[in-house]
Order: sequence, then C-alpha cells, then structure tokens
Amino acid sequence: MANDPYVSLKNSDFRLFAMARLLLTIATQMQGVIVGWQILEYTKDPFWFGMIGLTEAIPFISTALFAGHVADIVPRKRIIVISTSIMSVSTFILFLLTLNNGAIFYQYGIWPIYAIIFFTGIARAFIAPSFFAFLSQIVPRETYPNATTWNSTAWQIGAITGPAIGGVLFGLIGVGKSYLTDFILILISLILFAFIKSRPIPERVKKEPLFQSLSTGIKFVFSDQAILGALSLDLFAVLFGGAVALLPLFSKLILHAGPMGLGMLRAAPSIGAVIMGTFMIYRPPFRNAGRNMLLAVIGFGICMILFALSTNLILSVFLLALSGAFDSVSVIIRATILQLRTPDEMRGRVSSVNNIFIGSSNEIGEFESGAVAKLMGLVPSVIFGGSMTILVVGFTYLRAKTLRTLHLDTKK
Repeated sequence: MANDPYVSLKNSDFRLFAMARLLLTIATQMQGVIVGWQILEYTKDPFWFGMIGLTEAIPFISTALFAGHVADIVPRKRIIVISTSIMSVSTFILFLLTLNNGAIFYQYGIWPIYAIIFFTGIARAFIAPSFFAFLSQIVPRETYPNATTWNSTAWQIGAITGPAIGGVLFGLIGVGKSYLTDFILILISLILFAFIKSRPIPERVKKEPLFQSLSTGIKFVFSDQAILGALSLDLFAVLFGGAVALLPLFSKLILHAGPMGLGMLRAAPSIGAVIMGTFMIYRPPFRNAGRNMLLAVIGFGICMILFALSTNLILSVFLLALSGAFDSVSVIIRATILQLRTPDEMRGRVSSVNNIFIGSSNEIGEFESGAVAKLMGLVPSVIFGGSMTILVVGFTYLRAKTLRTLHLDTKK
C-alpha cells in the first residue's frame, strides 16, 4: 500500500493530541525564556540563571522511573490532564507573583520561582511517559511511524517558535502579561487533551510490586539490542557531539557574529529538524531503519567537526541546520523503534528509561562541552566530540547486529 503522509491526521483524536502537544511545547518553551529573563532582571547573576535548568532537571530525572510505572497502571489520559493542570496552575501562580510590581520578591527573594519550577519538573516527569504511551493507544499500529514523525515535527516547531514568542512578548508586554499568555496557551492545550477519548490501561501479564515493576522496565530496555543501541547512539551523540552550550563562545570568539548571529546559530538545528521531519512524512526512512540511524549519527558527527572548523557565519548556520536534520532522522527512528518493540503494558516504564537517557545526556553534555573546552580549547573540543560520536557509531555497528540490520515492520 502506498504511503499516505496524512494518514495520522485523519484520526480526530490524533489531531487533538498533536495540536495540544504543539501548544504545550510552545508554552513550556516560552516559560523557559520568560523565567530566565525574570531571574536575570532580579539577580543580575548568571549563576542563578543556570540554576533554573538544574532545579527542573533534578525532580524530572529522580521521579522519571516512578512516573513510568504510574503510566502503566493509571489511564494515560488522566495523568496527562492532571499533569497539564499542575503546569497551568504553576504558570498562573508565576503570573500572580508579578502583581504589585513583584512585591513578594522583596520579602522572600526569588525562591518562590524556583519552588514552582521544581514542581513543574515533577509534572513533566509524569507527562512525558504518558504522552508516549497514550500516543500508541490513539492510532493503530500500522500508523505508528507516521504519527511519531508528525508528533516529533510538532515538537520541533514548538521548540523553534516558543522561545521566539516568549522573548518578543517579554519585551513588548512585560513579564506579567507574558505569563498570562503562557497560562492561556496551557489552558487551551488542557481543553484539547480533555476532548480526546479515554482509553483503558492495557492488561498487564502479571502484577508486580513497585521495585520489581521498575526493574522489569529497565531489564527490558537492556535486553533488547535494538532499543538499547538506539538509546545509546542518541545518548552519546548528545553527550559528545552537541555544541549548543558552546554557541555563545563560537559566536563571539570565532564567528564575531554578535547576539543576532547567536540567535541564528541557536535556531538552525531546530529549523533543519523541522525541514527533515516534513520530508520524512512523505519519505519515511524505516525500510533500513537501523542502517539509516547509524548513517544519520555519522552525519551529525561530521557536521559537528566541520562546524568547529568553520569561520563563516552562513556556513556555520548551514552546518548546524544539517546537524539538526540528521538528528531528526535519529530521533524519529528511535521513537518509532520504541513504539513498535515495546509491549503495551510496559510503554510508560520504557519511555521513562528513554527520558533518563536523553534528559540526563543534555545536562551532562553541557557540562562535558564546557569541561573539554576548558581542557583542550574551544575548536579542538568540538572536533573531539564529533570524532567520539563517529567512533561510538562504529562500536555500535560492530556490537549491535540487531540494530544495524533492523527494518521497521508495522504489521508485526
């Protein structure tokens, strides 16, 4: 049967899901920018700006496994609605804190903001595996790849537009009204989620105590060579190959581009990912999925090496966009592998292991980039990271035969 690029969008529940996910992504990305600017305005200290990510990452990673267990025993839509409600209330409280010219901060400092960010991190930990698990209940198995591609592309669009909208609103209407706009977007997202039909929890093969249930999810990931190989590739690509944390230094010291150039550099990977995601809707890369994923990660590593050597802004932007395109191939194939190879009753737990792999690699990758740049120098550190990414692909090719020969068949 010929590939229908719009097959998932013919499903009304998936349309609601994708639109809600897009709006929620825009809102969370907006909030990150608004909170960051607000913290900098009050503290004038980059340290407290950096603490924002850590404050959200700690509860997210520490709660992730339990959240995956809950997603396998509680209706996924219920978790999504409750978690989105918590995020909407948290954003509305951030708006309330700005009233009276932020008088509360003169009494308690900025700690109320960090407390809200902490609880938002917990809500994100619960909503992430529920998204993954609920998506598989909304669409039939044969459309998993198409739905995953649309879902990933929607996320990338939100990742591009959210920070831009947040920055513009902060400058035009101020912090309070920006939070209020953010709250309205989350509220609309919540309403869209509420209109999706509920699905029952898949029947579990056997009842397990909490810790045994968590252990079962971890063991499943490590026993499936294709899943473990795909997760490891993305983990090490982000850990070694990413140069996002170093972009301000490249913009200032190598490319002499200024703030506008930095904005172009930051946006380029997501733009490349959206373009590639749109292409993959029409030409899905699943026939030789394992081979395609390995080639995509090699391409990502090569782009990082060439970016490190570039002294031209336009060339650097192009290489980052190309790296985002290669990364999009890897991300979509990985997500589809997880969807197709994970039993229905284990989707929450497996998704949580994936979130820990990828979520922690972003934070640790930023630290690794800074540490290696300090030790080796800016340009050599990115060349080293890209080279290590390619070496990891070679190691995975030799050790993970199941992944390198993998074809994704939606009929099994």
